[in-house]
Amino acid sequence: MPIIRVEMFKGRSREQKRELVKALTDAMVKTTGAKPEACWVVISDVEKEDWGFGGELGCDKYP
Repeated sequence: MPIIRVEMFKGRSREQKRELVKALTDAMVKTTGAKPEACWVVISDVEKEDWGFGGELGCDKYP
């Protein structure tokens, strides 16, 4: 069972997430031959203040 994990800043709509899940599942099926029903996509919405990179918080870098 392939599991695709996506961590991204909070703020995407349900429709955007729906499209993302479909696109990632289709890519996994096409690339690996996995069955669509066996592919899991886990989306973690992260607040900008809870993500740091390049020595800065996301909320400071992308206000």
